[in-house]
Parts: sequence; C-alpha cells; structure tokens
Amino acid sequence: MRELEATIATFTHAGGGTIMRRLATWISAAAVVGMTATTAFGEEKPPEKPKTLLEEIVLFAYVENSYVFNLNGTGRGDVNELRLYDLDGGYTFNMAEFSVKKDPSDRYPFGFGVVVTAGRDAQKNHALGIFRDKDDMSPFRNTAFFDLQEAYGSYKIPLGSGLTVKAGKFVTLLGYEVIESPNNLNFSRSFLFAFAIPLTHVGALASYSFGDWLSVTGGPMVGWDVAEDNNSCFCTFMGQVTSTPMKDLTASFNVITGPEQASNNTHNRTVLDFVVNYTAIKNVTLGANLDFGFEDKEATLDAAGTRKDTDATWWGIAGYGAYDWTEQLRTAVRLEYFSDPESVRTAARPPGNRTSLWETTATAQYKIWKGLVGRLEYRHDEANEKVFKLRDHGTTPTAKNQDTFTVALYYSFF
Repeated sequence: MRELEATIATFTHAGGGTIMRRLATWISAAAVVGMTATTAFGEEKPPEKPKTLLEEIVLFAYVENSYVFNLNGTGRGDVNELRLYDLDGGYTFNMAEFSVKKDPSDRYPFGFGVVVTAGRDAQKNHALGIFRDKDDMSPFRNTAFFDLQEAYGSYKIPLGSGLTVKAGKFVTLLGYEVIESPNNLNFSRSFLFAFAIPLTHVGALASYSFGDWLSVTGGPMVGWDVAEDNNSCFCTFMGQVTSTPMKDLTASFNVITGPEQASNNTHNRTVLDFVVNYTAIKNVTLGANLDFGFEDKEATLDAAGTRKDTDATWWGIAGYGAYDWTEQLRTAVRLEYFSDPESVRTAARPPGNRTSLWETTATAQYKIWKGLVGRLEYRHDEANEKVFKLRDHGTTPTAKNQDTFTVALYYSFF
C-alpha cells in the first residue's frame, strides 16, 4: 500500500495533476475499507462461555386466581358443566406452582425436574396413588389441594447426537395445551385437553434427535394419570415424532396405547394426537390439534349391557390463533369440535348416547406490570342435546348451550 502511494505521489509531482490526486484518494480509501473488512471477517468470534451448573437450572413459578360468571346460570353445585379448571362458578384460587428443572447437557449430562402445585386446579391433576385413591371420582372435589405434578431424573448418554433417558413422573407428550395457564393462549382448557388425552404419567422415556429437524421419543408407562397401577400390565406405550421442516413450523405426531381398565390387561385404549404450530408471520401464532381415540370393550358400555358392540371411539379438532398487538396486549381465539359418540369420555349422557360439543373462546391478555398479567375471556359452549345447567339434584340437564365470562389474574415470578 505504501509503495503504491509513493508511486502515485511521484507521478503527480511529475505532472499527473488533479486526476491522479483523486485517483490516489480513491485507492487509499478503498484500501482502508478492504483492510478493515478483511480484519472484521477474518477475526473468529470468541467461543461462548459454557453455562455453569447453576445457570442450567431453570426456575418457574406462578399463582393464578379467577372469577367465572355463567351467563346462563350454573347448574348442580354451582358448577359450569363439562369444564375442567374453570368448573366452579364464582371465585377460584386456581393454582400456585413452583418448578425447578435442568435438562441434560454435554457438560453436565444429568438432569432432573420437580414440580409442586397447590390450589383447586391441582385437585384435578392427581394421579391414582398420589393424593388420590381408587374411591375418588371425577371431578375430585374432595381430594388434597396440592399435588406432586412432576418428579423425574434424566441423563444424556453420549451416543451419536446424544440419547436422553428420563424416568419418574412427568406430564404427557400429547396435546397442544398444557397444565400451566401462562403457557396457553387461552385461560380455559379445551374439550380435547379435558376429555381426549391424559395429563401425567409414571414411566420412562428415551429421546434422540436427528439434527435440528427431527426428534423421536418413546417409552413404557404405568398408564393414564396413574402412579399406582390399576392392573398387572406395565405395558402402556407413549411415543412422539416431532419435525421442524422450517424455522417457524413445528409438527408432532403423538401416540399412547395400552390397557387402562382396572384389573384388565387386554382391553387397550389408544389415542392418536397431531399438533401443529406456526409462527412465521410477525406477531401471529397459529396452531391446530387433532385427536382420535378408541378403546376396546369400554368398561361403562360393558357394564350398561345395552349394546353388543362395547368398543368406544372419540375424536376432536381445535384451531388456535393469536395476535400480539403490542408487547403488553395479546388477543387469542380458539375454535373446537369434540365428538363423543358413546358419551364415555364426557359422561354427559347415559352410556351409548352421542354427545357432540362445539366451543368458541375469545381471550384478551394484558401484561399489567412485570410478571402480573390479566385476562378477560368469553366462551360459548354448545351441544347436540341438553347437557348443561343440571337441575333436580344434578340429574336433569336443562340447556344445550353455556356461556361464560371470566376475569383471571396471574403472576409469574421467573
């Protein structure tokens, strides 16, 4: 560079004039830019500092309260029929949760998870054998107000990209929605969440990733929401295949199959579950959930003795959409249809009679301050027959529809 400048300077003094002066300026500037770019692109980024053990531990905690007003009037025991966590009319202390988890990593290949909960919602999540026994019946209004939702250990075996094994009690792989309200688009849970799939399992899972676009998980379970096996067969299987074909699109196929009836090892219950989530559009979240379930010689149909064919089926589909207007304000909509041809999942009608349900839910969410979030929700439920607003000591349904308005408030600590 210095030799080139000297040559140009000599030529200029010899009579090169204005043109050479400008050329010298341009060449010098270009050289400086080139050297800067070379230096910038040539430098290697310093390696990221590996996380310490404490930095890999993730804490999560929240508390939630709500008030649900039934526009049509509540039925038996002041409840909103066919709801799960928003079953009770009026005020409810829904949930207090504390979670500590660590995923296995290359540096620290062990992991663990412990989740403890308390509140009215926690009553609905008990697995048989943990704060619930065989005499407790849904909706579990007389069981403990606290629960051990998850308790597991995990380890990453250095095989290929890493084979992760997990054993203990953990939440299900199935479904679009989860138990934790802050992680859902809506306050109320769908019919699919309440009736089509399980909530938790005790068992073991093995997971393996084939790059960033495909992962496979599977393993044996005790059963649906069961910690103390109700039969002698530890042969329920749950599996998942998750694909990310592009950055903002995730799709998963989940399955669970095995005997779930008390003292019976041959009558299998199976659910096929499909979940899709799409976030490529700015500020928009789109999702869908499709479930199809069936059970051989379903217990209530068999006990009723009114049908030769006692196999049961159920299926449903839900669509989700949300838009973030600002960092504080989000609105979300859920549309859903659930079919229970023999009424074995909802128990809304005598066994063998069809129950079909539709629902539309609109939710507005606003971040008030730090972790404090308020929600307003309107939900309309409709059925093919009268299944809502039960009277006469809870035996006579009087309405085909149900409308509720909810005000909910939660605070996330982490």
